Amino acid sequence: MPSGRRVLVVDADTACADSLVTQLRRHGHEALGVRRGQDVLRVHEDADLVLLDLELPDLDGLEVCRALRAVSRVPVIIVTARASELDCVLGLQAGADDYVAKPYGLRELMARIEAVMRRAAWQPAAAREIRHGRLHIDVGSREVLVGGEEVALTRKEFDLLCVLASHPDTVVPRKRLLQQVWGDSWSRRTVDTHVSSLRGKLGDSGWVVTVRGVGFMLGNP
Repeated sequence: MPSGRRVLVVDADTACADSLVTQLRRHGHEALGVRRGQDVLRVHEDADLVLLDLELPDLDGLEVCRALRAVSRVPVIIVTARASELDCVLGLQAGADDYVAKPYGLRELMARIEAVMRRAAWQPAAAREIRHGRLHIDVGSREVLVGGEEVALTRKEFDLLCVLASHPDTVVPRKRLLQQVWGDSWSRRTVDTHVSSLRGKLGDSGWVVTVRGVGFMLGNP
């Protein structure tokens, strides 16, 4: 049997999640169950694989999948009762690696898990450094340089900058920033406060561009 994976099971149905977690553990995997989309965005970094239901109490599963894909390459298999062809297409377009409709056979799910993990093993490692003009981000050491000078950022400021820098030509919606950086621990002005602080520390307000009514994007002053 392949070495055990760390599997994050996301399902609002506690009984269903507990049953799947138990089965995964019997097959040699480490498994953890969570109920909410915001929980996924907080703990996904420790997972090798995410099994994601679409019917969650706080966020739509497709939105969670898109948010995960924006910041992580962790494989995602959608496991849901939404069984139409359109649902499957939308799930794959949102970034899922596979789509399994409930009810499913356990052997089939285990086979799909191994197939997805085999494909993931052949993918090149995610970039640990991001360069954008004079900006250099070392993701592993959480160091930021501007023009060769180190910039000291708080944890949330660094996470905010990383999300923006991972999509340098894209406007990142305010709601997505809140979900990916803060989960559910935020107030209405959280993003604005941190953006203002980040601009000051980077030395130029042009590093973070406000797109009114939408969100923010990384600039290159």
